[in-house]
Amino acid sequence: MSNENVCILLPTLNEEATIGQVIRDFRSEGFDNILVIDGNSKDKTREIAEAEGARVVVQTGKGKGQAIKQAFELIEEDYVVMADGDGTNLAKDVHAVLGPVLEGKADHVMGNRLVDYEQGAFTRLNLFGNKVINKMFGMAYGVWLEDILTGYRAFNKKAIKSFELKKMGFEVESEITIDSVKKDLRILEVPTTYLARSSQGATKLNPLKDGFRIVSTIYKMAKLHNPMFYFGIIGGMLIVAGLIVGTYVVHQWLHGITRIPMTILTTLLVVAGFQMFIFGMLSDLMVALHRENMRMLRKISEKDDD
Repeated sequence: MSNENVCILLPTLNEEATIGQVIRDFRSEGFDNILVIDGNSKDKTREIAEAEGARVVVQTGKGKGQAIKQAFELIEEDYVVMADGDGTNLAKDVHAVLGPVLEGKADHVMGNRLVDYEQGAFTRLNLFGNKVINKMFGMAYGVWLEDILTGYRAFNKKAIKSFELKKMGFEVESEITIDSVKKDLRILEVPTTYLARSSQGATKLNPLKDGFRIVSTIYKMAKLHNPMFYFGIIGGMLIVAGLIVGTYVVHQWLHGITRIPMTILTTLLVVAGFQMFIFGMLSDLMVALHRENMRMLRKISEKDDD
């Protein structure tokens, strides 16, 4: 198959220091169909990309999530490889990332950066945050992946046309992964090398602010995929709050002081917590039945297509 049927997607924002070399590296690997979706860079990113022969599109909104969503709507090729324009991904890894999709073994392949990364590519806070987020994702969705925030990915057309992306910022990687699980796509991880950013290019990621958004996205989207996880956390927090208040009430009672309002509050918190657990269990049952019905309908549809 010709690589013309593969689109290399590079989201960029002020990447003039690296974008030229990134495009040349992918070309040296045999990929000439390169789309740069640019977030209104203030430097010469677009000019350099165009000079290197890439197709350049300026995104209509703001944020990496909006850029990727817009690019997916534009792409007509059967296969897409998404990589970062900051030079942190090795172009030669494209064959490992794209291979399982071309071979029909996966709909969505993710490049695992945590297997092999250059010194300085991650700060300690970044590494800790990645591990916490990956563990939380596994608990919420029952799919244990090593690097859900990677920007190096490959998709087939079925995958990109099925995504319903709503997040506008850096949480888009987690949303793509979550959507892949929800749509029952075949997901595969492969090891890739991750390089430190160029000293001439500043990172746009705010570890705390964007980390909170990512965690919030994983938690909120779990409501429709794993209600027990979503409502269980709420229930657990209510019960813990009730036990804390109840401990204070008992302590006061032992000293001859009766706290009737706080006793009522303790009861309400504990009961509400258990109700959240019950609601989560019932919702989980409904979601499981819906998922099974959708799987059966999908199988029937695939048989009809054959």
